Amino acid sequence: MAGGQTELDLGLEEDVSSSGPLPIVGSQAAHLWDALSRAYDAVGFDQVAGADEVFRALVCARIIEPTSKADSLRVLAEVGVPGPSYPTLGRRLPGYATAEFAAALAKACAAHAALGPASLVLYDVSTLYFETDTADEFRKPGFSKERRLEPQITIGLLTDATGFPLMVTAFEGNKAETSTAATGLSPGRALARSPAGDQRDPVAGQDRRAVA
Repeated sequence: MAGGQTELDLGLEEDVSSSGPLPIVGSQAAHLWDALSRAYDAVGFDQVAGADEVFRALVCARIIEPTSKADSLRVLAEVGVPGPSYPTLGRRLPGYATAEFAAALAKACAAHAALGPASLVLYDVSTLYFETDTADEFRKPGFSKERRLEPQITIGLLTDATGFPLMVTAFEGNKAETSTAATGLSPGRALARSPAGDQRDPVAGQDRRAVA
């Protein structure tokens, strides 16, 4: 190809009906989705969720664009991946919210990170607020670094020394950061136990505000 090059006459009759640009009927970010799916499998989530493609779709969609569960369906459509219906998503969520499922995901993350006795783990706490004035048993006004008055929840994140996430724990919005450490770190102690029964705990590094 060169600049100013004219059309090559192939001696074919011109089909007026097909002249002009071809319409785009669909597109797919196949390389992106393949990379995310491979990472999902490498971490071991495919073993935890089994053949549940709804969970895979929800996890990968939220990596592409962190958004609500309803808007995740839009992300899947833009990527060109078939997604579940919203009613199907709603039916599956209670199963994902169980302590057993969360523990299985954490165990998979710990295995991928090769967490073991005396491993260094990091723990930090933050808050997420809700744009509402109505509190409930979980969303409650509490200490806010942003000095907000809305109901909030407290989030504790446990990672390995490289920052790879191992587990996320949610607490009531009025729960003090200093009182989340024992609960937030206990999964790390359980995950780091070796098969041989080594009872040494991982070394924990924490935000000083969480242990003050």
